[in-house]
Amino acid sequence: MNKQQKLLNVNAIVAIASGKGGVGKSTTAVNLAVSMANRGLNVGLLDADIYGPSLPRMMGVNQKPELTDDKKLIPLVAYGVSCLSIGFLVPEESPAIWRGPMVQSALKQLLHGAAWGFHHDKGLDILVVDMPPGTGDAHLTLVQQVHLNGAIIVSTSQDVALIDARKGLAMFQRVNVPILGLIENMSQFSCPRCGHASSIFGHGAVKADAEKFNVPFLGEIPIDLALRESGDEGRPITALDPDSPISRIYSHIGEKVIVGG
Repeated sequence: MNKQQKLLNVNAIVAIASGKGGVGKSTTAVNLAVSMANRGLNVGLLDADIYGPSLPRMMGVNQKPELTDDKKLIPLVAYGVSCLSIGFLVPEESPAIWRGPMVQSALKQLLHGAAWGFHHDKGLDILVVDMPPGTGDAHLTLVQQVHLNGAIIVSTSQDVALIDARKGLAMFQRVNVPILGLIENMSQFSCPRCGHASSIFGHGAVKADAEKFNVPFLGEIPIDLALRESGDEGRPITALDPDSPISRIYSHIGEKVIVGG
């Protein structure tokens, strides 16, 4: 099945992507989803990283989903967000030693074999998809299976990360998926003792790329200890402390995505 299908009870789908792993894409996806739910939207979050699912740990939920009468997976709910991940179906320590067709099949099941909107009378306003790094099978499967309203590219300002981020940007443009914007993650670190700001992974290059490629720049997310700790503990900072400075950044970016999408 290579025809795009509209997901039942899902109004819009937005992919959060990066060219390279380790740039904080999943942290961004999780906190954007929660920040949108904080605004009163009906939000879903799909972990499309079959090889390295992080949603169970970061959202603090990890149990096997129940099935509807017609055998569809019922998303788990955490912090007001309907969540699905291959990590709910396999043990955390178990590697997915799968070839491409198996990855494609698993992602199709998570997309079309799920009762999205089950927990919301009016369905989902938006489904956020946390993509795996790169431009591989999962990306092609997603754009072939469903209509994407847009994609967001997350990167640090390191040259090595930006090289791959540009490939992700070009891939989505080639398949006619609108680019909703670029996010610079780990932009700066402010010393908690002296307040000095250090650009550990560089600063400003993602914004420069946004201007170069004529796409929106959504904002900068600094290195933040509470952000990292909350993710490891399964309590997203946007849920744990929605009024914190870092949470307000995610909320502001989420507002841009809602308006732009």
